[in-house]
Amino acid sequence: MPVAALDDIRAKVGQQVGTSDWIEVTQDRISAFADATEDHQFIHVDPVAAAAAGFGGTIAHGFLNLSLLSRMAADAMLVPDTTRMALNYGLDRVRFIAPVKAGKRVRGHFTLDGVDEKAPGQLLIRQTVTVEIEGEEKPALTAQWLGLIFT
Repeated sequence: MPVAALDDIRAKVGQQVGTSDWIEVTQDRISAFADATEDHQFIHVDPVAAAAAGFGGTIAHGFLNLSLLSRMAADAMLVPDTTRMALNYGLDRVRFIAPVKAGKRVRGHFTLDGVDEKAPGQLLIRQTVTVEIEGEEKPALTAQWLGLIFT
């Protein structure tokens, strides 16, 4: 994760602070996620049935795309240079906007919404993340993500 001084991070509230590298969403990744979550709905694991349903092939689980935010954050999320530990504090809003077809690549765009002191030595960082699908107009998802930083 990119690091910066806290004052420099606060100065970026309202701005896009980073974009992750591309991540390929392969059928193997989708199938492994289906196994891990026991969600084997045909649109994720059966290319013929998924194509007949109008998707043109299998699509990734919305929660798979959401889970990739952690990987994306490693490239793009700013953290204070005094960070001892960072925790996923949750999500205030998630919308799955467009399906991600097997074989497509996605990347996250991070916009810093706020940095607030939650308690002494604890910062609540609020970000909006938009997950772009390569070559497509609509994003896969948008999420308001909360991180708890211990300094």
